[in-house]
Amino acid sequence: MLVVKLGGGAIKDGLAVVLVHGGSAETNELATRLGHPPKFITSPSGYESRYTDRVTLEIFAMVYAGKVNTRIVELLQQRGVNALGLTGLDGRLLEGPRKKVIKSVEGARQRIIRDDLSGKVERVNAGLLRLLLECGYTPVVTPPALSDEGEAINVDGDRAAAAIAVALQVERLVILSNVRGLLRDLADEGSLIPEVQREGREQAEAYAKGRMRVKLLAAREALDGGVREVILGDARRPQPISSALQGRGTVLR
Repeated sequence: MLVVKLGGGAIKDGLAVVLVHGGSAETNELATRLGHPPKFITSPSGYESRYTDRVTLEIFAMVYAGKVNTRIVELLQQRGVNALGLTGLDGRLLEGPRKKVIKSVEGARQRIIRDDLSGKVERVNAGLLRLLLECGYTPVVTPPALSDEGEAINVDGDRAAAAIAVALQVERLVILSNVRGLLRDLADEGSLIPEVQREGREQAEAYAKGRMRVKLLAAREALDGGVREVILGDARRPQPISSALQGRGTVLR
């Protein structure tokens, strides 16, 4: 069994796969067109996340659960893969607490935010995913998740994929993005770090910038939860999943 975090790609024949996807760029575009442009929060530790008020959450759901999820399922069905789209709300697939307070760094100041509708996945309905896989379906999973109070919350897709990988006790998690993997220099794709062992994790994380920092956080959570290997692969390749499984990218063990 394999968990893959992506926005689209080919599936290796005969392998049970759970796909997890996001849709951040399209959400930004639609939010701007609707007159509610995206806002981002930077935590004191340097991680960036989307500020999610109620309107943003509705736009988020329109893109992730509506357009992107449906399109991926359509493309997979065209290729003979019996895909089934799910949000984290369906069957209480992804659950966790809503963040009551968030600290945001703005210049030299810190601001406390209390109305953000985001959180972290702490529980996964692994039984539902196993049932679907046993029945021959390929689950295509997307945020939002369900809060402890029963409300929809924005959660990070990479970290949600890590939580699913841990819950299903898979050996491998593949996280695809539009770069070759972890680079020492973002301007030089030849600076790829091909492999990171546990003892070199902190040194490798020092090279991560932007969204790659969150991907490495997700990788760390997956590895600490028992996943043997996390591969940061290149979604731009013709066969991105197969390429990643062949070690093309950054392999974290």
